[in-house]
Amino acid sequence: MSLPAILLRLLATLAFALLATAHARAQSNEPGCRPEMASYRLPIQRVQLAKDEARLTFVGHATFLIETPGGVKIATDYNDYVRPPVTPDIATMNKAHSTHYSNRPDPAIKLILRGWDPEGKGAAKHDVTFGDVRVRNVPTNIRTYDGGTDYDGNSIFVFEIGDLCIAHLGHLHHPLEPGHLRALGRVDVVLFPVDGSYTLDQEGMLEVLKSLQARVMIPMHFFGGGTLERFLSRTKGLWPVERRDTSSITVSKAALPATPTVIVLPGH
Repeated sequence: MSLPAILLRLLATLAFALLATAHARAQSNEPGCRPEMASYRLPIQRVQLAKDEARLTFVGHATFLIETPGGVKIATDYNDYVRPPVTPDIATMNKAHSTHYSNRPDPAIKLILRGWDPEGKGAAKHDVTFGDVRVRNVPTNIRTYDGGTDYDGNSIFVFEIGDLCIAHLGHLHHPLEPGHLRALGRVDVVLFPVDGSYTLDQEGMLEVLKSLQARVMIPMHFFGGGTLERFLSRTKGLWPVERRDTSSITVSKAALPATPTVIVLPGH
């Protein structure tokens, strides 16, 4: 092959390569055609939980999102005002009050557990297993607005995840009696109201916490920082207090504090 022919073939090969590169660049500018950027469009994956762990996120008021190692999501006191950013698999509603229940729950929720009997025939009774969590309730009484008593109008919901036991006291209005404590059993983590007026007074709540002896105690249902600080001032000399910067906490049976500890999560 003559030298001119070789040069022509080399030029043709170079021209083809340049055209192919230009075409590839043009295609990469189209929406969805940048493989190097694809990961930014994927949903953020949260760190997997170990089999003995649970993640609690304080959404606000009395609503927590509880997540299990098996991926089950639970929303406590699910209502129309304060909801987690994801649709839960299970929604518990402790009390028939507007900020603690909903008549219009997301239809994608698989289990809706009310802490009272809507027909008023007695106490609500729940004991169900869904995935890797067991959910049961312990009924309590609540005050009515006219000063009477709504018997079994509230429930403490108990969530058993592996060896971990989490109790949400709901709208508790009275001290726990021996029968309540027997029904609850051992509690590792307790979520408790501290407003001191709409629910049990703060001194009474301290006695409830003493009787439960949970290793982790997370306050909720407080209206402004002042109410929370008044409660925390009452705990001095009783338990250490840890204040967290984020609203989520991961707990496990093996990593529970050696002594009962109040852990404050940002919220209201």
